[in-house]
Amino acid sequence: MISKQDRNKNRKRRHVRVRKKIMGTSERPRLNVFRSAKNIYAQVIDDVRGHTMVAASTLDSDLKESNIYGGNTEAARKVGELIAKRAKEKGIEKVVFDRGGYLYHGRIKALAEGAREGGLEF
Repeated sequence: MISKQDRNKNRKRRHVRVRKKIMGTSERPRLNVFRSAKNIYAQVIDDVRGHTMVAASTLDSDLKESNIYGGNTEAARKVGELIAKRAKEKGIEKVVFDRGGYLYHGRIKALAEGAREGGLEF
């Protein structure tokens, strides 16, 4: 019998592998990304203190007003721009990008490019 591959289990395994090497500090926090079928979420995290400094998602009221579907690359780009704007307000210029075990493609890539356009450096 052929068993179906559990994609989320494989993603979590990749994420653990990535997290061994990436750690956010207060000078250079970690930009973490989580992707669901309908939405995308981003957080800027200081791992030393265990503190989320900035967060943005397609569920934010700023993006809900524009009435866009949260599960496409256009929405991901806008979330990237929003997280960059909020991080700049807090004085965060440089981050470490944590793709969360997802492949750097599609919505993850669009979010990263939006954050770069917004002024974050990584």
